[in-house]
Amino acid sequence: MPRSVDISKVRNVGLTAHIDAGKTTVTERVLFFAGRTHRLGEVHDGEATMDWMPQEQERGITITSAATTAHWKDHRINIIDTPGHVDFTAEVERALRVLDGTVALFCAVGGVQPQSETVWRQAEKYRVPRLAFINKMDRVGADFEGVVEAIRAELGANAVPVVLPIGAEETFEGIIDLVDMKAVYFDETPNGITIREDAIPEALIEKARAAVAIMIERISEQDDRLMEKFLEGETPGRDECVAAMRAATIRGDIIPVLCGAAFKNKGVRRLMDAIVDYLPSPLDLPPIIGTRKESSAEIVRQPKDDSPLAALAFKIQADRHMGKLTYVRVYAGVLKSGEVVYNSTREKRQRIGRLFEMHADDRLAIEALHAGEVGAVVGLGDTRTGDTICSEKQPIVLESIEFPAPVIGMAVTPTSRADRDHLSKALLRLAEEDPTFTVATNAETGDVVISGMGELHLEIIVDRLKREFNVSAEVGVPQVAYRETIVGCIEHEHKLVKQTGGHGQYAHIKIKIEPAEPGSGLHFKNSVVGGRIPREYIPAVERGVIDAMAVGTYAGYPMVDVRVELLDGSAHDVDSSEMAFRSCASRGFREACRKAGLELLEPVMCVEVTASDDHTGAVTASLCGKRGKIADMETRRKTSVIRATVPLAEMFG
Repeated sequence: MPRSVDISKVRNVGLTAHIDAGKTTVTERVLFFAGRTHRLGEVHDGEATMDWMPQEQERGITITSAATTAHWKDHRINIIDTPGHVDFTAEVERALRVLDGTVALFCAVGGVQPQSETVWRQAEKYRVPRLAFINKMDRVGADFEGVVEAIRAELGANAVPVVLPIGAEETFEGIIDLVDMKAVYFDETPNGITIREDAIPEALIEKARAAVAIMIERISEQDDRLMEKFLEGETPGRDECVAAMRAATIRGDIIPVLCGAAFKNKGVRRLMDAIVDYLPSPLDLPPIIGTRKESSAEIVRQPKDDSPLAALAFKIQADRHMGKLTYVRVYAGVLKSGEVVYNSTREKRQRIGRLFEMHADDRLAIEALHAGEVGAVVGLGDTRTGDTICSEKQPIVLESIEFPAPVIGMAVTPTSRADRDHLSKALLRLAEEDPTFTVATNAETGDVVISGMGELHLEIIVDRLKREFNVSAEVGVPQVAYRETIVGCIEHEHKLVKQTGGHGQYAHIKIKIEPAEPGSGLHFKNSVVGGRIPREYIPAVERGVIDAMAVGTYAGYPMVDVRVELLDGSAHDVDSSEMAFRSCASRGFREACRKAGLELLEPVMCVEVTASDDHTGAVTASLCGKRGKIADMETRRKTSVIRATVPLAEMFG
């Protein structure tokens, strides 16, 4: 099955940004200009192609990352449009894990906002090359230079503009392309926008020359050959500039910055050119590295069709008609319809049913997915997010995807007995889709508790239960996911002796507990010497500690960040057993925690509020009234930006 496009002309790109920066609007324009759609769908009308869920159309927000493919200048661009709301951060996390490059959008008025900082750090974590696009240049308060400076100062990025705006706010009429040294005007006509290339206006020629000098200087710092030319006073050619900028962007040394107004169709085609020019193909990045299941020996897979198969499942989607759709990124080899593959994470053989190229919720059936491509599979019933799909003869395990833990929970009760079975099946399907959504049963009350990343997250889940699964459920008040930990360090000895006729129970342990680093969970260390406790009982001691940590000692919440060292103990030849040591460890650990002192941990949200100077006092008073701590305040053009930390429990509603 031959490729439709050479792998060097494939771009796997995501759009990431804060809420309302215009990600979906930019994607709609890209699809329109690439000829993929023939009319522009607007977010505010609920008609955006990429916002296909009813909940997205009603709220005008992106909830789930949607994949599509467009062709531009003989290149295939696979695009993933991600949500901006912090509740759906898992969608961004899994998209960045499989992307080769990303376009970070910034609002020309808002600049670097809290969620733009979060997704930037996520992109850094996966070392994803980035472009920056400053959108909404036509809005009142648009400030191109201010946003570029904020990207440099707040994100520590080497931001290098490759275009300059001509005008701003209502006078924004075009851009100066610094690479080609020409002005591009977007003339508004009754039939839409007409693009016109012209000479750079006299009033801006000096500014453009200064910007070009800075651009070439920044590129030269990354390229020795260009540095020689620069020092000798020579001006490098266009192709040299683009090649050097591309290499520096792929290394992460430079962030090219563009601008426009996507809603008015201004600057989007130049962005598409930049995606082709500066962002990497799968061949430009290091080959994917995995391991064997049984050892940590590294295996390298080259991004070629003739390499052994290596693909990562990065998203599961429940579909009413198709069953379960599994989104995969193929890193090496070819995934063919109908073939048997191996899930090395779960050690299961599975058959590929059908393969699709995705266009939001529309599907185009294809015969194969080649190296470097993204698509969806039907038939991988036992596959979960983060699983590796590979060849059974040459297995490999790719690094999985890490997701944040849920921070808020609420009880869900079916409204009728008939809904009870349907509810559990529906919740199971939704939990398979979303790794940050969990379902559990409260042992004390018997309630089914659903947990997620925020109120909106759980609100969408409940709405989907009703619409997609026809399950009616009543929802309780949101509950915060508190955690417990210890504050002191202590050594404690505990003995379990029970004699009930016949075999009794005997276990004796001496443990030391102390606080561990935040986010580290449980550290268990065995320091018993001389076989005082037989080796086969050591895992039982650890399990006993885990049992006690699951329900906590202070208020019944799970415990975190504890270091436990098993120092000594003793066993009986007849009466000792795994059960006895497990029970002894659980009780002993609880007693030790009470002696060491316990503390309740609660989730705290970082909040940024932008308010006019008139309302700054009222905003800070409201934050302090919610047990908030003001961390920082700054003034930006007649507005104040207040940063604070506020307990999640105070943020509901």
